[in-house]
Amino acid sequence: MPSTTRSLGMILVLLGIVSYYGTGRTSVTALIPAFVGTVFLILAMIARNEAARKHAMHAAVTLALLGVLGTLGRLVPALLAGQMGAAVLAQLAMTVLLAGYVALGVKSFKEARRARIAKG
Repeated sequence: MPSTTRSLGMILVLLGIVSYYGTGRTSVTALIPAFVGTVFLILAMIARNEAARKHAMHAAVTLALLGVLGTLGRLVPALLAGQMGAAVLAQLAMTVLLAGYVALGVKSFKEARRARIAKG
């Protein structure tokens, strides 16, 4: 899961930079995916420590869930209004990436719990 977190962080940083330039560098809010991605990169680095891995990964999945909920709050009204500009596409991409990460995280947590129970 830490490598997935690192990959997601890099993708989000790239998405933030591309969306910032794609929207004409008019608003720093276009960099939000990059800021969130940076936090994922930090959590992936923390997760390299075996003792901190569980907490770092739980924090990452929680951040992703909050990101999905926060992004949906702006994305849904924009989509309903028929807006499909660069900002909306970046929000959509971020939402899909974060939702997929939450799903992978939950699956990983379930597998880890099953492994701990089977191990005794």
